[in-house]
Amino acid sequence: KRKILFTVAASVFLGMSTLVQATEGKLVVVTSYPPDTTTTFKKAFEKKYPGIKVEMLKKKTTAGVKYLQETAGNNTSDLFWASAPDAFEILKGDDLLQKYQTKVKGIPEKVGAFPINDPDGYYKGFAASGYGIMWNTRYLKAKKLPVPHEWEDLTKAVYHNHVGMSAPSRSGTTHLTVETVLQGKGWEEGWATWKEIAGNMKTITERSFGVPDGVNSGQFGIGIVIDFFGLSSKASGFPVDFVYPRVTTLVPANIAIVKNAPHRETAADFIEFLLSDEGQALLLDPKIMRLPVNPKAYAKAPANFPNPFKDNSIGSGVKFDLALSKSRYNVVNSLFDVMITYRLDDLRTAVKAIQDAEAALQGNNNPAAQKLIAQAKDLVNAVPIDAAKASDEAFNSIFKKKRKKASTKVTGRQAEIEQQWDEMIKANYAKATQLANKAKSML
Repeated sequence: KRKILFTVAASVFLGMSTLVQATEGKLVVVTSYPPDTTTTFKKAFEKKYPGIKVEMLKKKTTAGVKYLQETAGNNTSDLFWASAPDAFEILKGDDLLQKYQTKVKGIPEKVGAFPINDPDGYYKGFAASGYGIMWNTRYLKAKKLPVPHEWEDLTKAVYHNHVGMSAPSRSGTTHLTVETVLQGKGWEEGWATWKEIAGNMKTITERSFGVPDGVNSGQFGIGIVIDFFGLSSKASGFPVDFVYPRVTTLVPANIAIVKNAPHRETAADFIEFLLSDEGQALLLDPKIMRLPVNPKAYAKAPANFPNPFKDNSIGSGVKFDLALSKSRYNVVNSLFDVMITYRLDDLRTAVKAIQDAEAALQGNNNPAAQKLIAQAKDLVNAVPIDAAKASDEAFNSIFKKKRKKASTKVTGRQAEIEQQWDEMIKANYAKATQLANKAKSML
């Protein structure tokens, strides 16, 4: 009897031991990165650590944050790997990350004006990211369009129906791009710039990488993107180029260990691998093309590859305020969707009417028409709330639901406020179109 019990106990112990080993031989990474990045690093890490299987749980940044919030009570994720530092700040504020001290040496404290690592030790920068404009060189040549260099360039009538971008509610990197312009130009002027650019848009894509895909294929000529989309497309042989506008920022792309990670040691190994010479070199793969945080890695970079440790102009135009971005994160997403994403046709119509009226005004001295055009512009550029209201903590907490589609149902106070905004915006765009058309008829 004792022998049987011993045998059962031994087999249970062996079973548990096997289960532990199987569990330990796994790593779950919640990430917003495209397959070119995730697959490259997964294969390299699994080769270095035989027996470890990496599972890349693919989610948009905002969806990844929500997933970790919802599964916190029974967490099965090890790492969060994404570009947007404000997303990491949200998780840190919710006590969903754990501190980790890296062992790798040789990484500076800052890239541009921004700290590479979270000063509190919860998340680490592994690459730098800037935001800018990519374009299809053949498309621009065929359409006889000038090369854009600044955000203001994209507001010009010549680019009408030639621009594409994603929405900040669908993409963490697009959110950073939108927020960067709002910080660089100020609340009112920043939103006016985004609306004028949006008036020239052909589309707002479902996913952030729909933008480089559209530019690469010539569906539209110009895309608003995070730098590595433009740089990797160019390195992969597409007829495209990329530029950083002066009003842009440079912030780290990050990784963090999730609180109560089941495989903490393996998660730490993955972070160390990302920051190692081997991992930093992988960032220069033509399919990835991200800016390494270790200055030594640039020795192997292709000719004319941006190096923020040598070129201080990259991202120097905006000293990104992470606390400000975090304080109005949800409001900015909702405002963009109400004013731009789901009113794009109305906005395009209004902006085109203003552009046509301004073209007719050229060479004409007509103060009455000029006044109508100015009124039309003011109506288009109006924002339902000011910057102080957007950062109000209680007000920002109302906006929890992301409208991934126009049909997504929003309820409660958020729905009431968005409905009020929408009524104002719709009326403003219609009135602006009417005034601009009237101005044109006078010329």
